[in-house]
Amino acid sequence: MMNLLLRSLVLVGMCLVVSNAHADGVPSDCTQLIVGLAPTWDSMHGTLQRFERTGNGPWKGVSAPVPVLFGKHGLAWGSGIAGQDEPGLHKEERDGRAPAGIFRIGRIYTYDSHLPKGADFPFHQVTTADAWVDDVNHPYYNKMVSIPDPAHPPAWFEKQKMRHNDFAYRWLVEIRHNSDPPVPGKGSAIFFHIRRGENRPSAGCTTMAEENLVKLITWLRADRHPCYVLLPQEEANQKSAQWHLPKEVTKKVSENGVTR
Repeated sequence: MMNLLLRSLVLVGMCLVVSNAHADGVPSDCTQLIVGLAPTWDSMHGTLQRFERTGNGPWKGVSAPVPVLFGKHGLAWGSGIAGQDEPGLHKEERDGRAPAGIFRIGRIYTYDSHLPKGADFPFHQVTTADAWVDDVNHPYYNKMVSIPDPAHPPAWFEKQKMRHNDFAYRWLVEIRHNSDPPVPGKGSAIFFHIRRGENRPSAGCTTMAEENLVKLITWLRADRHPCYVLLPQEEANQKSAQWHLPKEVTKKVSENGVTR
């Protein structure tokens, strides 16, 4: 009887290991994947490429790698589907680093009343009442809020408002870092958006030429549960199999954002 019980416990343990192994990395419902690669943890330049799969089949590239910019100080582990439990440097508010790991894609925020032609994804037209809170002491930290009277805003609103009439923020695609739930001080307001120049990195977002961002927006589909993977090259090489990443991630990325 004791031997039978022990054998049962071993089998249960093996099942749990297998289950956890399959739970690692890109989730099974994600069939659109955006992959960002940086040469090192401290790189501000890198590449971004889009992939698709059918079911849990192999990933197929649907775009060539395009140059992107990350945080002005590079990358640090973020908090999403994966990455938050990794050893090493972790994302903090105002550290100038883009969060590394795997993240869901949230809504699109835009100044426009509609998305680009061919796009079909949840979006919100930003108004003068909208703000994204980055104050670690605010109860709605790392969330979008709308105030009732934009003509008489609270004191905190001016620095956190979303409507700046700034070309770089015409399109914001939410990267759901530190979102479920937000932890004060772990980083906020992480998006894909338009770059300000080829060598002008962000405070932690992933930025690119507008034409490449529009292509990404047009491609996204909510029912395909898109995700974003951002890693430095060495981590991508190590986690390729464990995290179920496309084989292309093992190509080297140079500091000028070109794959080799």
